[in-house]
Amino acid sequence: MGELPLDINIQEPRWDQSTFLGRARHFFTVTDPRNLLLSGAQLEASRNIVQNYRAGVIPPGLTEDQLWRAKYVYDSAFHPDTGEKVVLIGRMSAQVPMNMIITGCMLTFYRQTPTVVFWQWVNQSFNAIVNYSNRSGDAPITTRQLGTAYVSATTGAVATALGLKSFTKHLPSLVGRFVPFAAVAAANCINIPLMRQRELQVGIPVTDEAGQRFGYSVTAAKQGIFQVVISRICMAIPAMAIPPVIMDSLEKKDFLKRRPWLGAPLQVGLVGFCLVFATPLCCALFPQRSSVHVSRLEPDLRAQIREQNPSVEVVYYNKGL
Repeated sequence: MGELPLDINIQEPRWDQSTFLGRARHFFTVTDPRNLLLSGAQLEASRNIVQNYRAGVIPPGLTEDQLWRAKYVYDSAFHPDTGEKVVLIGRMSAQVPMNMIITGCMLTFYRQTPTVVFWQWVNQSFNAIVNYSNRSGDAPITTRQLGTAYVSATTGAVATALGLKSFTKHLPSLVGRFVPFAAVAAANCINIPLMRQRELQVGIPVTDEAGQRFGYSVTAAKQGIFQVVISRICMAIPAMAIPPVIMDSLEKKDFLKRRPWLGAPLQVGLVGFCLVFATPLCCALFPQRSSVHVSRLEPDLRAQIREQNPSVEVVYYNKGL
C-alpha cells in the first residue's frame, strides 16, 4: 500500500453535501454518541493526526479511513476556530443522550407546574451551553447576548408551557402531552434569533463558489437563521409527538397501571430512539453551505457583486447549526 496523498480535503465533510444522503451520513457521524466515551488520550491522538496531516506530515501506515475517523473525532471534541476542547455536554455528540433525558422528563412530568418550570429551565440551560460551546469565531457571542437569549428563551418556554397547560386543562389528556413541544418550538423561535442577533445586525459573509468573499449580507443571515429554526423544530417533532401517543395508549393498559414506575424510563427510551434518527436527519434538511440568488441581496451588496463579477448569479454562506 502506497503512502497516503496530501491532497485529501479534510476541511470539508467526507460525503457530498449537495445531496440529502451525503449530509445525513455526515451528521450521523458528527452526532454519534459513542464519541463521548473516547478518552482524553484518544482525542489527543486524533488531534495530532489531523494537525500533522494539515502540516504535511503523514504517520507511517495511516489509511484514508483512519484519517477521516480522526478528523470526525477531532471535530466532535474541539472548537473549529479556537481549537479548545469543548465541554462534554456542549458537544454535538451529546445532543442525543442529553435531549433524550431532558425531553423524556418534559414529556413525563408535564402535569405539575413546578416540574414544568424546572424542566423547561433545564432545557434552556442546556441549549445555552450548546450555543456557547459551538459559537462561531466569525460572529462571537458576547456574555450579554448569551444572557439575554437565555433569559428570553426560558421565559418564553415557561410562559408558553404554563399558558397552554392552563388552556388544555379540560381537554383530553393526549392534548396536554403536546404542551412541551409547543413550548420548545416557541423557545427555538426566540432563542436562535437572539443568539445570532449580531448576524441580523451586520450580516454574515457571502462568497462565490470558490470561496472568495464579497461582503456581509443580512438577507443571507435571515435565510440561514430561518432554516436553522425549522431544522430545530422538525428535530423535536418525532421525539415529542410520537412518544406521547404511544404512552397515552400504554398508560390505559393494565401492564403500566400495575407498574407506574416504568412510565418515565419507557418514555425516555422512546424519545432516545426517535432522536437517534431525527437529530442527524433534521440537521441534514438544508445544506450547511446554503445559497441565495444575487438579485435577493441588499442593493449595495448586489451592486458591488455586479461590479466585481457580473457573471455571478448565486452566492453562498454558512447557515450555522
